[in-house]
Amino acid sequence: MNILIVLVIPYMAMLGCGAPVPGSSALVEDPQTQELVQTSRLLLQKVLMAIPETHRSSVQSESLKLNSSENTKLVIMASTIGIPPAPVLKALSENFTMGTCLRRISEGLQLHRTLLAVIADHLKNKDRMLALQADIRDLNIQINKMLKMVGEETVVPPAVTLNLPADYEVQVAAHLTLQQLQTFGRDVDRHLKSLDKTVDEEPDDR
Repeated sequence: MNILIVLVIPYMAMLGCGAPVPGSSALVEDPQTQELVQTSRLLLQKVLMAIPETHRSSVQSESLKLNSSENTKLVIMASTIGIPPAPVLKALSENFTMGTCLRRISEGLQLHRTLLAVIADHLKNKDRMLALQADIRDLNIQINKMLKMVGEETVVPPAVTLNLPADYEVQVAAHLTLQQLQTFGRDVDRHLKSLDKTVDEEPDDR
């Protein structure tokens, strides 16, 4: 199938959540919070490291590559398939609290886990994608624990329906979801890093 790919990937640009605002410092410095933050960072790295191999096992089209400049040309396909954008993360402030940011993180994790579950149903080789879903679930469990600590309700998984009439659309959906998850995950990592008191201004080389 020859499809002209013409616009940009549908995920929204995200900003790191930045340093905690006054009033949240005591919670951030709490030993239990720090344990959850550090565990979350380790699980997030597991997710990010699994994305390239999951992509290789799920996407065979040579035109669909992670971190390619051509990924800025897929918004029409994403809209047709029905892939929602990831939630936007912003710097912590009085109007965008730690609780709000954690909810956005959980929303994004559950969105991508749901998308991967729908896509996996159309794949013959789904082992890598199922393993990635499990890693995302484990990470979201840690985020939920932090949500409870700040008095926020946990997030209900979204209902997602994708238009996947043929194998090419399945591959595009897998590609776009994994690319968007990679971008979202890197933004989440910047936020968690800002909360991790064991980190002393490490350079961000990504």
